[in-house]
Amino acid sequence: MKSRNLGAGLGSVSAIGLGCMGMSEFYGPADKAQSLATLEYAIEKGITFFDTADTYGLGRNEKLLSSFLARHREQITLATKFGIVRDGPLADRRIDNTATYMANACEASLKRLGIETIDLYYAHRLNPDVPVEETVGAMAELVKQGKVRGLGLSEVSPETLRRAHAIHPIAAVQSEYSLWTRDPEDGMLQTCKELGVAFVPYSPLGRGFLTGKIRSVDDMVVDDFRRTSQPRFQGENLQKNLSVVDALTRFADSKGCTPAQLALAWVLAQGDHVIPIPGTRTERYIDENISAGSLSLTAEEISALDEIVPKGAVIGERYTSEGMRHVNI
Repeated sequence: MKSRNLGAGLGSVSAIGLGCMGMSEFYGPADKAQSLATLEYAIEKGITFFDTADTYGLGRNEKLLSSFLARHREQITLATKFGIVRDGPLADRRIDNTATYMANACEASLKRLGIETIDLYYAHRLNPDVPVEETVGAMAELVKQGKVRGLGLSEVSPETLRRAHAIHPIAAVQSEYSLWTRDPEDGMLQTCKELGVAFVPYSPLGRGFLTGKIRSVDDMVVDDFRRTSQPRFQGENLQKNLSVVDALTRFADSKGCTPAQLALAWVLAQGDHVIPIPGTRTERYIDENISAGSLSLTAEEISALDEIVPKGAVIGERYTSEGMRHVNI
């Protein structure tokens, strides 16, 4: 496994990390034993960067990771997040960036994870009514207290990143990015590189769509959140978007790889400061994702992929209108 650097002096991590969200919620029933086996397999194969959040499974995802962390703490760079407060169903949520809430959330995460220090602590979403300078200033206090090593932001604009970075060095920005979500190309990738901030794409496989395994709504279990919270996976949008993955699959076939490997290799090719965190619950896909790290793309192939899946080609927003209100703040 190759390595890449986080910003703000956090050091190197595996060039491909592991997003753990789906192990506890969102994509159907969770299997704790299988998830723990996948975590062990991931670190055995050289993955050292693991991502969770306090809202995933309402804390269950952090608890899941606790025993795994206890066995491998020195090898792992662990990222978690605060700010999305859920009092019930997924749709019933609010954003809280206040210093008091943040301090309590940090303590709760540390307890669930069973660790003394969080390596990378993200503001999961920003409340536009709270200046980012105030939020990052409060986060910096956690660094001073030794509870957090580095700070991150999620789904922010380049301007917000610059303002935050002026208050305290930002180690990473996490946003959705893939061949079918190209928003970070509107300045964020460039700004991160300029400031020495790592860019961490979540859902680099288009929430699984770019694998080619989703052909209809019936390919997702009943409680899969993509069926209700992801317009791209619904109705006519899904059917129209199949042309994108079909073209990607044909390209992958000609190159002798899977469409997932091709899509992940494309993300990795966008800069050596880019550290994607594809999620999976099975060992099989750990191997597939890692193999993408050694898949070389020529400049001509990258250009061809840009033509196959041009920016704006995907039909439907990536979140509902409510969800879209809290991105690119």
